[in-house]
Amino acid sequence: MTSGAEARGEASVAVVTGASSGIGAALAQAYAARGWRVVLVGRRGSALDATAMSCAQAQGLQVVDPARLRLISVDLRDTQAWYEQAVRLLQDWGCPQVVVAAAGISHGIDLSHGPDLQVAGEIMHSNWLAALGTLSPFIAPMRARGSGTLAAIASVSGVRGLPGHAAYSASKAALIHSMESLRVELRGSGVRVVTVSPGFIATPMTAGNPFPMPFLLDAPAFARRALRAIDRGRAYATIPWPMAVLSKLLHVLPRWLWDRVAGVHGRKPRRAPEDDPS
Repeated sequence: MTSGAEARGEASVAVVTGASSGIGAALAQAYAARGWRVVLVGRRGSALDATAMSCAQAQGLQVVDPARLRLISVDLRDTQAWYEQAVRLLQDWGCPQVVVAAAGISHGIDLSHGPDLQVAGEIMHSNWLAALGTLSPFIAPMRARGSGTLAAIASVSGVRGLPGHAAYSASKAALIHSMESLRVELRGSGVRVVTVSPGFIATPMTAGNPFPMPFLLDAPAFARRALRAIDRGRAYATIPWPMAVLSKLLHVLPRWLWDRVAGVHGRKPRRAPEDDPS
């Protein structure tokens, strides 16, 4: 599908959050390699700089060209700060063709520990509310233009509740349903809403998992497949496809059987003090 920017001979614009590392960084690099102008959004400035350098190299450059790469260092949980940045972006670069909400955090929690309730709130805020806040400033401009794609990175963990994942599974389930609501609301507007649910991806987020991770993909391989799903405007895509088959089976598995199966493997570790969202 050719965007309006491409029709005018301009490079399309992609906004990618969570671009400091992992999936977000890989998605940003994949769009840069296509020749798109890319807006990299992340909380950690130094890590964002490193991603920008990788994106510049993907564009065949030795230095970061601010006309092709824009860096926004912001904590997306600060809705007002992000909204102000988004308004400036719309003024300077116009309405993007694609916005991908890829930022998020993953920590195990133990509900028998009172302080973990605060961690649960942080996970819900980062993975659900901040993701919706990421997309919010671009909904009206895309609808007015009659084109664009709003995408969010969810997770197969949102299909069933996993041990130690009382907050993470809930946050991704909430995101999946919110994106579905948004997709229905925008039906017929020309704006496409895409939810991508990864299985296990080799990133810093999964590095400490003390359990088997079937169908593990590296981040660049995931990004290539995710971009194809976003290009096609797929309503919902699970990557890789074997995990899609497995997640469908898990969805219909009787609760009594799920209770037995889910408890076999280890729990997600509780948060280390230095861990923070990208």
